[in-house]
Amino acid sequence: MMLLTLALLAAPPELDCENPSTQLDMNLCAAREYEAADSVLNEVWEAASDKAKANDAMAAEPRTEESSFDKLLAAQRAWITYRNAHCAAEADRYRGGSIVPLIHATCMTALTEARTTQLQEYTEEG
Repeated sequence: MMLLTLALLAAPPELDCENPSTQLDMNLCAAREYEAADSVLNEVWEAASDKAKANDAMAAEPRTEESSFDKLLAAQRAWITYRNAHCAAEADRYRGGSIVPLIHATCMTALTEARTTQLQEYTEEG
């Protein structure tokens, strides 16, 4: 699936994602949309991890449990595992069809955008 995604991202620059006209165009545009969402997630992850590390540094007492950053990192890793497995299962419902990359990328985008919102909220909370 990863090689297909990489191939899709190498789409011609003249691709019109406002009005894709073929299944291939829709697949390519969906892959680009996911790539953009993943880029935003990575930026927000940096802010969230910085906040967790700052919270750990401000702790008045030495921790006897996992740090805030360790907990956030474990959650992020578990979420990535969930997202990848869930979207693979979603796409598998259309196995053999030309729509598989579109379904997979659309799922990845939706879950990535939702996680980005969660991490943004984490950085904004007191």
